[in-house]
Amino acid sequence: MFLGEDLLAWLVLALGGALFAGNTLAVVKPPPQRREETDLAKAPVVRSLTMAAVGLIASIWALASLFS
Repeated sequence: MFLGEDLLAWLVLALGGALFAGNTLAVVKPPPQRREETDLAKAPVVRSLTMAAVGLIASIWALASLFS
């Protein structure tokens, strides 16, 4: 099989980790300045934390699948 039998678990781990890291950093360290008037000054906190939680759950699930 191309790239191994655990390809789906590795992809879920990568996407979940990126989702967690990106949304957490958006809340912790917002961009230094706004580029356009339509851009938000900071990320919506509830939505970002919810998506970070989804990414964390996906990453934990993928790690559990890889180690079992």
